[in-house]
Amino acid sequence: MGEPATWQQEQISLAYVLGVATQANATIATWNVDKDGVDVTLKRDHTLVELQMKCTFDPQLLADGTTHTFDLDVATYNKLRGPRRTAAGYLGLVVVPRDVDTWLEHSLDSVLMRCSGFYAQIQDLPEAEGGVTKRIHLPQHQRLNSFGLDVMLEFSDERLWGPRASIGEAIA
Repeated sequence: MGEPATWQQEQISLAYVLGVATQANATIATWNVDKDGVDVTLKRDHTLVELQMKCTFDPQLLADGTTHTFDLDVATYNKLRGPRRTAAGYLGLVVVPRDVDTWLEHSLDSVLMRCSGFYAQIQDLPEAEGGVTKRIHLPQHQRLNSFGLDVMLEFSDERLWGPRASIGEAIA
């Protein structure tokens, strides 16, 4: 089949984040229009995070070889970083092979997705000034997986409510 169409990249990025959310015991809502710069909202235990999902088969890396970059349009960047958001805003980047036929591998007992996801916190970053795009850094250690979702949800919760007290501190 060859190089993917834009709609295929969008669909695989949404499938990827749905799989991550399901594994992490979170629910997901998708938006039919992303006028607020958001493709999906993830929720667990009444805490929300919102992501703008992107997909690439041609990932750009910094010279360190461990940090992906993505040029996000300034309008979306500024929507995701807004200080009055109730759900923290993130960029999710799913990296896929160039050949769409290799994205999924089916066997009798499994389906393997050949892609990986990374995230960058956009929430509370400085406003973008000038330009059409803002270059976002997505370190490879910021994996869009269950652990990464835990980190995002904890940030979102603490941003609204402050650090949680441990049980011993709450009793004292």
